Amino acid sequence: MKALRNPFRVRGRLLPAPASPGSPVAEARGLRVRLGQRPVLDSIDLTARAGEVLALVGPNGAGKSTLLAALAADLPAEHGEVRIDGRPVTGWSAAELALRRAVLPQSAALSFPFPVADVVRMGRAPWAGTERADEDDPAVASAMAATEVTEFAERPFSALSGGERARVALARVLAQRAGLLLLDEPTAALDLRHQELVLRICRERAAAGDAVVVVLHDLGLAAAYADRAAVLHDGRIAVAGPPAGVFTDELLGAVYRQPVEVFPHPRTGAPLVVPTRGA
Repeated sequence: MKALRNPFRVRGRLLPAPASPGSPVAEARGLRVRLGQRPVLDSIDLTARAGEVLALVGPNGAGKSTLLAALAADLPAEHGEVRIDGRPVTGWSAAELALRRAVLPQSAALSFPFPVADVVRMGRAPWAGTERADEDDPAVASAMAATEVTEFAERPFSALSGGERARVALARVLAQRAGLLLLDEPTAALDLRHQELVLRICRERAAAGDAVVVVLHDLGLAAAYADRAAVLHDGRIAVAGPPAGVFTDELLGAVYRQPVEVFPHPRTGAPLVVPTRGA
């Protein structure tokens, strides 16, 4: 009898199937990462689930970006394991990983003056030759509209401001249409309006079933938009859970070495974090 063809395998690549709500999409277990001779992460246990926004917060040097890179399989683990879609990341080919996770680094740099539309279209490269390649045009148009960069379509990427480049880079990630979004400080170069826009996009992607892991320095944004927050301190997770439960005066004051006051927003109830200042 002729073997049935796997409809999700194309040219040696296993295409991702949709994740059920709440299911683990990325997992770190007993993760330890060393950069050179310096230990950066240790004893990390963390799960990113379909349908949620998970914020990684903590002071400079706490290990947030390193953890994001490890979840992306861009940094190897010295000890422990990272899994994506239930399989160790070492068990996926680079092409299969690119179908499952999209990564936004802290800085977006290109050596050539590609038009913005072409930069966003680069996010579709993993799908070339698959049955979903016909989604390229609508995926690119939708991502550019969501990030408000459609008007820049023909401009050279190199001619944009820092904030505009950041939004184009995010559009590239969105066009990739991976089920796991790993975003490293996506609001760092943005004004107030576009910071809110980016976090609304994160919530929309989670509502559509994606798992979103985002590194944030703004605790107010994390409290307002994240389902869960993991607070990193000296390479470990000090606490993880809903922001309303884990953002406390005592914890944040100790982690950031800055006294703070945490109180609920009068309308939404989301925690507001304010540094304690003198009169």
